[in-house]
Amino acid sequence: MSEFLSVRIDGAIGELRLERPEKRNPLSIEMLEAIAGAARRFDEARGLKVVVVRGSGTSFSSGADLASFAATPGRTTREVAELGRAMAEALESMRAITIAAIQGWCVGGGLVLAAACDLRIASEGARFSIPEVDLGIPLAWGGIPRLVRELGPARTKELVLTCRPFDAEEARAAGFLNRVVPEDRLDAEVDALAAALARKASHALFSTKRHVNAVTDQMVGTMRSWADADGLVTAFADEECAAARRDYLLAKKTRSKNPRS
Repeated sequence: MSEFLSVRIDGAIGELRLERPEKRNPLSIEMLEAIAGAARRFDEARGLKVVVVRGSGTSFSSGADLASFAATPGRTTREVAELGRAMAEALESMRAITIAAIQGWCVGGGLVLAAACDLRIASEGARFSIPEVDLGIPLAWGGIPRLVRELGPARTKELVLTCRPFDAEEARAAGFLNRVVPEDRLDAEVDALAAALARKASHALFSTKRHVNAVTDQMVGTMRSWADADGLVTAFADEECAAARRDYLLAKKTRSKNPRS
């Protein structure tokens, strides 16, 4: 288990918390593997009905930790590129009902992590962004089918292609969020929902989740994303994509030094 991920089980309710708040909880290779491992651990817990997924600090997740993907001795580029998809599939296939509690920024791979959860509640100040195309890479990790499932094809294309940020109210109106709540009520609202679900019969909960997932898989199957890793490998090798990535990171660094510009 990663030092940047905490897992707690208290009776019928579990919690998976990203614990790297100083970096806005980036998803490193270590973190992706730890989340997949935690999902397997949750499935082994008898009596567990609900798992809440949270990010520590002011944000849910800043997305993929690109620096960690650059140094991967002993692994092929494709093996590394597969880790995000494996994480999302492990989380989504868990027996327990998952609830994402989203505050602050939810970016790129962090948004895929949230999309792999069954239910999503965000605070009023939550902000969302899918910057992959600006970085010269396609949205991977099974993000496209999950966003098409939640948002529809036209909205998915717009948000992924433009990379424009959007707020919690737009995310709720588009169908991505179940609720938007005041900043100081996020934890209480999520905990209340988790407790309400935990009081229900396990068979009814799990059967409903499997039934809905089976129907949506027929419409927009996430298994079609098995080739996502190939798109990432190509993007990392393509010079035009690499130039876009350098320009994006340089602009981001400049903005951080001159926040008023």
